[in-house]
Amino acid sequence: MTRTSRFRACPLCEAICGLELQYDDGRLAAIRGDTKDPFSRGHICPKGNAIIDLESDPDRLRRPMRRVGGNWQPIGWDDAFALAGEKLAAVQREHGADAVATYLGNPNVHHYGHIAYLPTLLKTIRTPNMYSASSVDQWPHQLVAAQMYGHQFLMPIPDIDHTAYFLMLGANPIASNGSLMTVPDVAKRLKALTARGKLVVLDPRRTETADVASEHHFITPGTDAWFLIAFLQAMVRNGPPRIRAYSPKLHGLEEAITAINAVDVGALESLTGISATTTQRLAAEFMAAPRAVAYGRMGLSTQAFGTLCQWLLQLINLVSGNLDRVGGSLPNETAIPVTGSGTSRGLRDRWRSRVRQLPEFAGELPVAALAEEIATPGPGQVRGLLTCAGNPVLSTPNGRDLERQLGQLEFYVAIDIYINETTCHADLILPPASPLSQYHYDLIFNAFAVRRVARLNAPIFKREPDERADWEIVNGLGAIYAQAAGKHWRAMAPPRELIALGLARGSSGLSIDDLEDAPHGIDLGPLQPSLLRRLETPSGMVECAPPLLMTELVRLTGQSSAALSAPALRLIGRREIRSNNSWMHNAPRLVKGKPRHHLLMNPDDMHRRGLQDGARVNIRSRVGELQTEVQRSEAMMPGVVCLPHGFGHRRTDTRMARAQELPGESYNDLSDPAFLDAASGNAALNGLPVFVEAVQPR
Repeated sequence: MTRTSRFRACPLCEAICGLELQYDDGRLAAIRGDTKDPFSRGHICPKGNAIIDLESDPDRLRRPMRRVGGNWQPIGWDDAFALAGEKLAAVQREHGADAVATYLGNPNVHHYGHIAYLPTLLKTIRTPNMYSASSVDQWPHQLVAAQMYGHQFLMPIPDIDHTAYFLMLGANPIASNGSLMTVPDVAKRLKALTARGKLVVLDPRRTETADVASEHHFITPGTDAWFLIAFLQAMVRNGPPRIRAYSPKLHGLEEAITAINAVDVGALESLTGISATTTQRLAAEFMAAPRAVAYGRMGLSTQAFGTLCQWLLQLINLVSGNLDRVGGSLPNETAIPVTGSGTSRGLRDRWRSRVRQLPEFAGELPVAALAEEIATPGPGQVRGLLTCAGNPVLSTPNGRDLERQLGQLEFYVAIDIYINETTCHADLILPPASPLSQYHYDLIFNAFAVRRVARLNAPIFKREPDERADWEIVNGLGAIYAQAAGKHWRAMAPPRELIALGLARGSSGLSIDDLEDAPHGIDLGPLQPSLLRRLETPSGMVECAPPLLMTELVRLTGQSSAALSAPALRLIGRREIRSNNSWMHNAPRLVKGKPRHHLLMNPDDMHRRGLQDGARVNIRSRVGELQTEVQRSEAMMPGVVCLPHGFGHRRTDTRMARAQELPGESYNDLSDPAFLDAASGNAALNGLPVFVEAVQPR
């Protein structure tokens, strides 16, 4: 038996860890962390090992499948492209351009063959009804970056390896591997941070990250903006803003600080659960630290004032002198640029959704509007759908309603490797070949990485003759659609050529040959200040008081007392280190072990409701209800309950056998499409008012 090793970055997770894939006579036998990768340094999480399951999964589609009645039948690629392209064009020809909608799921950012090619297809389809998982995730980050710095991806990243004080809200990087802070081996990095300085975590749950923090405080879900305002006020009282390095490039800071100082935070403790004394102490520590950074992630992004929170975080880093500073918060300057193509500040509210008049951002509408756009008759009604690597039935607000509406479509084509809870309603599924058979360069997560690195992932094996790569599917579908719609289509070059062109646009000096000669990747060094010279705002300055965000401040302070009063319980989500997306639940390595689907509840809340550990409970929101088991957890803040995302696989029409065996229900059977961050349109999944009661035996 001959064992050989090949090296690639992990295609399943935000940490982009380097992997050593070991083959025995051509069969993938083992996966280890690549010890020579300069970024991940041999680290590997459970998702990396699960590639073995993904590659051998019998449920994974490898040929196009067409639904005929209640059955699935294989169909050739040429016929599949013809069916998909002609049907989508026919729907638009009969009902108008906006009658076709598109939805892109989270895995699209993990594959170059998706993220570099799909924009051309979407521009050709040219529908206002474009949606993605971004609006149940990070839109507040992108919108604030666009408003303040001029580009949605010009996002400052915490310099975790060099900071001395890290204030973290609503983030759990030990479980998520960083998310919009690409950081492999995060547990060791946090341990090093707490050894030299301090990590303070504010979260309604004592998470895995909070367990290793220097200090943890419970905070009431959805009230982070009040804490951040009080924190900023305390910072300013400690001394003047440290803005000398930015002063020629700042616009509106005094206006922003004046408005923030005018907010009455006298009810801070009753609102947030954090006292004014604690807030003032933390602000003083932050200002006294030699290097500090404030950061907030999903817990802040997916709440009713998510955009306001992200703006306040940027101001905290700026006022303390830690914006665009080593050890603070600064953007990554990548080998292949994702910024520099012109301002994106104006990419908002150029059109609105038909039913609820929700504003567009960055070319997309909030996915919370998709179900109603299918259900509501009239001109512009969505009648056709294209999804790519997405499962919105489980991942977007009120998934049960969307599930009902999918059956009303005239035609639905999915680019996906599974028949899941969403794609089971498709007329046609086009499955891409293994990512290990394709060239890949990580565009997005390199841009959010805590260190500057570059790595080309070359194909490990050849595709079978009847398999198609992601980019080949986009080219094939685009060509037929354009022909049927009377539009122009120019086939895009293979990934290696596009990656080479992208490197040539950058300033790293790297070529495609350089990357091919470095199978473990190339370290380009730590993050360095670059924000001020890369600003893309029309003024060429940091816009500290954009009117949209100043309006959000007024909206927060203008809430009625009823809106501020606590509901019976507030629901928040959670993420497991083994669970990144719902499709990973078909991998045995990721679902083995103890069940992870329970509703977590504080013991006092359980006692008041007469609930026993493990009891079956009914959870009810404004839009839906579900039943699951409750688990006692002192890690939960009183008045807050916690349910994981991505479960709820026990539907009859799916073809994911291992996932269907998992207990657990979908968080998004409870989430409310009317509960949004008004500025961005991002779904407010956290802080959802719910009622929990014991299931009464019949």
